[in-house]
Amino acid sequence: MNSKFLKKLPSYISIMFLSLGFCLSADRFAAASTSSILIDADSGKVLSSSAADKLRYPASLTKLMTLYITFDALEKGLIKMDDKLPVSRNAANRSPSKLGLRAGEKISVHDAIMALVIKSANDCATVLAEGLGYTEANFANTMTQVAHELGMKNTTFKNASGLPNKAQKTTARDMAILGAAVYHHFPQYYKLFSAKKFTYKGRTYYTHNHVLKSFEGADGMKTGFTNAAGFNIITSAERGGKRVIAVTMGHNTAKLRDKKVSSMMDQGLKKLALLDTDKNRIEPDSAIRIAAAVPEKAPEAKSGIQNNENGNQTTETMTAQADDKNWAIQIGAFSNYAKARNYAMTVKKETNLADKGIYIEPHQAASAIVYRSKLTGFAKKEANNTCNSLKKSNKSCIVIASDKQQLVLANKF
Repeated sequence: MNSKFLKKLPSYISIMFLSLGFCLSADRFAAASTSSILIDADSGKVLSSSAADKLRYPASLTKLMTLYITFDALEKGLIKMDDKLPVSRNAANRSPSKLGLRAGEKISVHDAIMALVIKSANDCATVLAEGLGYTEANFANTMTQVAHELGMKNTTFKNASGLPNKAQKTTARDMAILGAAVYHHFPQYYKLFSAKKFTYKGRTYYTHNHVLKSFEGADGMKTGFTNAAGFNIITSAERGGKRVIAVTMGHNTAKLRDKKVSSMMDQGLKKLALLDTDKNRIEPDSAIRIAAAVPEKAPEAKSGIQNNENGNQTTETMTAQADDKNWAIQIGAFSNYAKARNYAMTVKKETNLADKGIYIEPHQAASAIVYRSKLTGFAKKEANNTCNSLKKSNKSCIVIASDKQQLVLANKF
């Protein structure tokens, strides 16, 4: 893998949750007290928070972004799970926690991922960074770019592992955005975070995330610790069809951290269980919003294109000038994000709509999330004409009004 990979990394558009509260400027760093936030994973509603916008060191929570970018590369086919990545001297010399890799050997992408999830291995984080970004510094720049495009406005990454660096910072709110992005964008890989052990070269390693064992319904994601950061965690749990994502940072001990995050999730899940569907609906400006990943350039279409699962939808009504590009075409609704994105890329490529954006909108349908696939950036007349052309090609579609923020953040490629 070489530096050309960086040119293919995704720019990210918005389908996610809108940030609440004000964010502190990057030069104001909070080291005292703890920070926490709890969100409803499906709606993005903030259920509770405390000092959620204070700048903090992420420690090994950083590895969640390394994994996010790795999952994206896997999804695009840029790498495969069984690919062997070389271990550089730089990677082998990383400080613990690490797997103990030696310079010159190779490790599979799968084993490197599991070593990050279970062992929080710093050497494996560098292996992935160098394998995907040529140098770890280049990869860290990409991490920061992706973070900002996801809506993590106060996050800066300087390495792939979370090892101490004064310029590497984040907030609890930003980490919640990242956790939600991993969960929603890569459900096929999210299940890896529920693993409690991992065996490599005959040695078995056990997870640092003890909440997986102690909290009913917990199934991920990542812990972190450095002396400067304290004990951090981002984790998620599901009960009775309700899911929460929790972040708490800056604790003095792992025990206090785990006790805090367990209490947060327990209270949040109980609160969600008491709310009926109507009461739990929220307006877009009262939730955290994350951006959805789409590639800068569509990969070659794979055989066996996913069938369009679009149902009959009622056209939304919004006031928009006909000559403004405030209109979108919904072309399908799918069971997961990847299917929705891949179908949109295929339609876009086949219909020569290179100047249009892709917007993947998660929508709660009964107990499941449906991902609506949309092409954006149309004037109303243009959208109608394009949709009519798609229908002639036996492709279902509807024309809908699109808010300006969506269009601003929609990817162009």
